[in-house]
Amino acid sequence: SPNTEDGVRIDEDKKPTIFQHLVNSIKELKPLHTKIKLEDSITTRHGVDFIASGDELSGFDLTIAGISIPRQLVLKNFIEKSGLASKYDYIVIDCPPTLGLLVVNSLCASHGIMVPFKPDDFSRKGLEQVDSVLENIHEMGIGNSPEVIAYIPNLVDNRRKQEAIDLEEICQRYNEETLGCEIPPFYNRSTIVKAQAQKKSVFNFKSKDFLELQVQFDSLAKKIEEFRA
Repeated sequence: SPNTEDGVRIDEDKKPTIFQHLVNSIKELKPLHTKIKLEDSITTRHGVDFIASGDELSGFDLTIAGISIPRQLVLKNFIEKSGLASKYDYIVIDCPPTLGLLVVNSLCASHGIMVPFKPDDFSRKGLEQVDSVLENIHEMGIGNSPEVIAYIPNLVDNRRKQEAIDLEEICQRYNEETLGCEIPPFYNRSTIVKAQAQKKSVFNFKSKDFLELQVQFDSLAKKIEEFRA
């Protein structure tokens, strides 16, 4: 989705998106290539570089359906050949809540992943599918399966008894098998809604109401630092 910073929309219509670079990285799609440079797509805010996605990504699967190279490795190959892998200490890939080819590309290109989930039966099944995809990546030898850094309980409503039960059961399972739910739950509160509505980071708010969220997001960043140490 389009990135925002300090309430300013990073408009993907004004810059080439990641989709165009992925297409340009595939020789078989030469008729679809466009003359763009990587730096043309980068927007910088507070020392962080962004490359926007765009609506074209919805057709990513169809666009690369006929190529002969492994379709799961398009993003990984682009990151390596473009020099992004050596230019940055960290590359964060924001994924949609699906398990399509885009997400599989992201998994194959990543060293570690953080998996947010809402504690309910639907998410329980989704987490099982994520586990299955990670196993398939390893077994098929199409790339290194990334390590799960943490599972993150998200949009938790602690007023619902069933949700509390589901959260406990899911975390119990993953505490036994991996790093588990070590991150405190992100509760479904008005502060998150406010930040999203204003298209701002939670760190742009100085109200004490946002302090807990800021601490939680800091803890996620520290998890990544510890993982890559």
